[in-house]
Amino acid sequence: MKSWLHLAHAIGVGPVSISRLINQLGDPDTILKASNGDLSKAGLSALQIESLRGVDEAAIEQDLEWAEAPGRHIMTLDHPLYPALLRQIEDPPAVLYVLGDPEVLGLPGLAMVGSRKPTPQGRQTAEDFAHELAGYGLNINSGLASGIDAAAHRGSLKAGGITIAVAGTGLDRVYPPSNRKLAHEIAEQGALVSEFPIGTQPKAGHFPRRNRIISGLSLGTLVVEAAIRSGSLITARMASEHGREVFAIPGSIHNPMARGCHRLIQQGAKLVESAGDILQELAGTISLPGLEKTDDAVLVSEDVPVSEDHLQLLETMGYDPISIDQLVDRCALTAEEVSSMLLIMELEGKVAAMSGGLYQRLMPRD
Repeated sequence: MKSWLHLAHAIGVGPVSISRLINQLGDPDTILKASNGDLSKAGLSALQIESLRGVDEAAIEQDLEWAEAPGRHIMTLDHPLYPALLRQIEDPPAVLYVLGDPEVLGLPGLAMVGSRKPTPQGRQTAEDFAHELAGYGLNINSGLASGIDAAAHRGSLKAGGITIAVAGTGLDRVYPPSNRKLAHEIAEQGALVSEFPIGTQPKAGHFPRRNRIISGLSLGTLVVEAAIRSGSLITARMASEHGREVFAIPGSIHNPMARGCHRLIQQGAKLVESAGDILQELAGTISLPGLEKTDDAVLVSEDVPVSEDHLQLLETMGYDPISIDQLVDRCALTAEEVSSMLLIMELEGKVAAMSGGLYQRLMPRD
């Protein structure tokens, strides 16, 4: 264990270099005993060799002390519970830090990713899809970020399913801090995972590395909402490079958060309208305990009855963000009547207020 941690702590010696060292020189103990010449022949630069020789032993001890508490685990690449799907990628992490149940990492899972600032409809769609898919027995894997990630985790938790959050920090901290409560719930009902040592602070460069683990753990990746320049598209690209399925939910052509999904669909991602579309695609590769269910639709009828006036207003709204003035122009109602109805429907969870004085219709929850 300590030799593995020594490799993982060597600055500038990443997963690809470690995999190459193991293939050429053998196990970590052998690597650490190798001469500088042998390390150089195995592809390490002088700076990498220097880093390998000068690892901070106190940082390794900090990791080992962290793992002494219940529910905390350190899994190395040769650990029997190291997830097989993740081991298949080109650059699997040499070490995984796990808070929760390490066995869930090997269960069939789907990555769900998207915008940190989704529309209300996008957030609800992510939660609904996660809830439905978790009910069929799929792990829901994501990155604990605000927005779509958090909604996906919550949907799985509400369904009583398993969810895995891959962090871009050490597991002694939560980023963003606003998701601290959510992180605790995930650890109790699934697992938090990171390749970063204890004490690691959030840095921009950590999150693309985290994304490859999200996709690497998963049979496929579903993108719910994403702009053209989005980390979610990086995750989708990595999933494709790993030989995994890529799914995308289409949206309004007027929604900038849908353009990333549309781009993915143009590039060959599978267009998804319901959880059934994903389950049908994965059915040939896995067996899930919930697949005897026949209802593959995520969205079901509302619990709260809708009055005729409200139903007319909802139909007039469509599913794109719209202003009160636009609604007044489209229907035979005053601005006061529209405002009053929107307030009632917002309280009932049928519409959501957005920035800029816009409103958006929400799909019904189950």
